[in-house]
Amino acid sequence: MAGLSAMEKKLAEYKCDTNEAIKLKLVRFPEDIEDDSVTFNPEYSHQLFGDDEVAFGYKGLKILLYYSAGSLSTMFRVQYSSKVNDKFDSVQADDVESKVREIIPAGFCTGTDDFISLLEKEVNFKAFGTILHTYTVHNEDAGEDITYQICKTDMTCPGFRDYHERLQTFLMWFIETASFIDVDDERWDYFLVFEKYNKDGVTLFATVGYMTVYNYYVYPDKTRPRVSQMLILPPFQGEGHGAQLLETVHRYYLSSPNILDITAEDPSENFVRLRDYVLVKLCQNLPCFSPEHLQSGFSQEMVTEAQQKLKINKQHARRVYEILRLRATDMSNPEKSRAYRLEIKKRLVGPYKKNQREMAKMRRCLKPEELTNQMNQIDLNTQHEQLEESYQQLLSEYRRIVERLAQS
Repeated sequence: MAGLSAMEKKLAEYKCDTNEAIKLKLVRFPEDIEDDSVTFNPEYSHQLFGDDEVAFGYKGLKILLYYSAGSLSTMFRVQYSSKVNDKFDSVQADDVESKVREIIPAGFCTGTDDFISLLEKEVNFKAFGTILHTYTVHNEDAGEDITYQICKTDMTCPGFRDYHERLQTFLMWFIETASFIDVDDERWDYFLVFEKYNKDGVTLFATVGYMTVYNYYVYPDKTRPRVSQMLILPPFQGEGHGAQLLETVHRYYLSSPNILDITAEDPSENFVRLRDYVLVKLCQNLPCFSPEHLQSGFSQEMVTEAQQKLKINKQHARRVYEILRLRATDMSNPEKSRAYRLEIKKRLVGPYKKNQREMAKMRRCLKPEELTNQMNQIDLNTQHEQLEESYQQLLSEYRRIVERLAQS
């Protein structure tokens, strides 16, 4: 704050971190409204509040976005202890309310009493679509098994369009490059995860997460489903729901002979790890991925079987092979460890060789003095160091997958 005028220092006090100011809740019972322990905050708010994720003009800013656990009926309210307009002339506070209204659909309430009335209607909310998979997760705190359902639905399902409008608002807070999809395009598939819970002796449904998949046409007669968005809501993260959802969706598409393979659009690092785990789990019992075949190297048979039986493309089949081979390799044996390292680096070195070929082409077009300058910039040791770093990073990721498989 050094060097700032007294006015600038005073105005700086009216800046709020919007990731902290936004308070999200999934409410099941009226008492949850005042329970801070069920509050969670967004990971991102830059799409509404700019790259610095700051709202100007308020002290003690709270942006309350409370959702009923099942239908996601919404209460939205802005609170603050002081506003800059009350203190300073000619300085305007950010219109926080209008920014949030850009993404939340109409029909929300602003008062607690109205929201409690909406909670009472949750008994009428039912899971949408067709049930694809039911599973249980043991809850240590409750000392019981909790039941979850994964359903597939579409926009023709009564009530789903309005529900989806509310559900997709979470994308803005938890996916860095999120955008809303065109729901009028019939090529979208929607998969939902719900928890079944008891309230006053009645079974209710709570929203856990969802996935959208777009069905691309592949000439001449195939379809390539591509995962577009996937989100498990924060209160449910770390419980294995993402793996259950991805595996269920994958198995759903296996039944169709028109499906070529299943891919993902611009996957995050977390999604890649999840996909690795699910695909390895699916492939580990295929004959071509048996330990004796793994030691012979990656083969066309692996590509063919993974694609035909599990709709997995060549790139993903290669990662599955590398993870399963790691599991089958005694890395404490120097010879076996070296063979594995060379096998992985043989694939990783591809981009470096491509870069070298491009550099060679460029050298042929350079004058002698320009060539000398370019040669001085080429450091093969650096390339070897980068290759080793890439290998170690990949090895670390693969080991996490192997450990998770051992625990499942």
